[in-house]
Amino acid sequence: MTDLADLTIAEMRTALARGDTTAGGLTEAFLGRMEAHRQLNAFITETPERALDMARASDARRARGEAGLLEGVPLAIKDLFCTDGVRTTAASHILDGFTPPYESTVTANLWKAGAVLLGKTNLDEFAMGSSNMTSYFGGVENPWKRRGDNHKLVPGGSSGGSAAAVAARLAPGATGTDTGGSIRQPASFCGIVGIKPTYGRCSRWGIVAFASSLDQAGPFAHTVLDAALLLQAMAGHDPKDSTSAPLEVPDFAAACTGEVRGLRVGIPKEYRVDGMSPEIEALWRKGVEMLRAAGAEPVDVSLPHTKYALATYYIVAPAECSSNLARYDGVRFGLRVPGKDLKEMYDNTRAAGFGAEVRRRILIGTYVLSAGYYEAYYNKAQRVRSLIARDFSQAFEKCDVILTPTAPTAAFAAGDKMDDPVTMYLNDVFTVPTSMAGLPGISVPAGLDNDGLPLGLQLIGRAFDEVTLFRAASALEKAAAFTARPAGF
Repeated sequence: MTDLADLTIAEMRTALARGDTTAGGLTEAFLGRMEAHRQLNAFITETPERALDMARASDARRARGEAGLLEGVPLAIKDLFCTDGVRTTAASHILDGFTPPYESTVTANLWKAGAVLLGKTNLDEFAMGSSNMTSYFGGVENPWKRRGDNHKLVPGGSSGGSAAAVAARLAPGATGTDTGGSIRQPASFCGIVGIKPTYGRCSRWGIVAFASSLDQAGPFAHTVLDAALLLQAMAGHDPKDSTSAPLEVPDFAAACTGEVRGLRVGIPKEYRVDGMSPEIEALWRKGVEMLRAAGAEPVDVSLPHTKYALATYYIVAPAECSSNLARYDGVRFGLRVPGKDLKEMYDNTRAAGFGAEVRRRILIGTYVLSAGYYEAYYNKAQRVRSLIARDFSQAFEKCDVILTPTAPTAAFAAGDKMDDPVTMYLNDVFTVPTSMAGLPGISVPAGLDNDGLPLGLQLIGRAFDEVTLFRAASALEKAAAFTARPAGF
């Protein structure tokens, strides 16, 4: 019999419906794999007892004929989503020990669909990073290795724990959040599918905030169809979130037909940047030809303000981070380091509770929001952001989706680039523009580099047109026929 951990979510749904397995059997299989591969440090908190209880309840619902969309499917949840009664840390010392008395809307939607919680995955502290090396609980190890080289590689960030868990088959799917590429870049590094939906498609309520105008939840999975099933369960309007779009959720799974005849695929010239691996440029050209062979029509488009996107992002995001993280002061929840007075307690708590990268971004954000610099930096960045969004609107007059690389390199070694934050920030050069415009983007594994590491291609869609995005992504997935997996997993 096929190893249960090798099944896709779609295959699990079929196996469960036929009675070939149970939610309890699936859950036990993944809990066993989690225990066997703890060296990856993919999870901050494992929840085996809760998982088995949820699996038993799922099997009981199925027996009553009440199966939901994800009934019995075990999932890993990024430790940025508040989970009722389960520790939520955002991978930060300042929230160590915080147990929310409420559930995020996205996870509540998943449990309503019948999913099972395996545990909370590791991430860059407060989702700030592109390597998953800034976590208070230690870095996550990518299950992939360079051919003939046993050095540990990063899984990407900030949702590296979720991406590594799925790639290593510790979970068939996982949630992530994407502020500037934190789903798509780790998906590329780990050889799996990851989608950032349109800003507003998934509720932000109950997700620990980094940059409120950019943060968006999305799923990781092994296939485009599985990602569509997960997003279908996660998405929906939420009156508790003022930025949540009051739109019906389409049948994303039905869109995964792979039929792209007549679809116009935009190829932006500005995404050829200095330092991009020649292998990634070659894969991008191959991706264009794969979609052309499937019946799509490649067209050249221009996104002239792309070159300003990264600089703009690193003004807007830290500014919002500075504002959002002001609430962590040792008074109401989480860590408290005493002092001789209230101010010293604030200072001591925040100094001990925040890591170096978080402190760096708070300082940058506070600076650009300060009197005398607000207009020069923050307001100017917001105007450039509008120009970036306008570029995409004009490009989509000529095309239906846009194809780009996901990341400029494959996964790099743990510890590399940590001393040079600017070089680290360049990992997001292809994903940030999509985030700044609030558009949906999906990374699909499309090949291996010369070291045997996975590389992804990104498809970008119009706002709230994930249906077309899934159509194109399923065609790219079929043409790429990516079946490689990390050795030993």
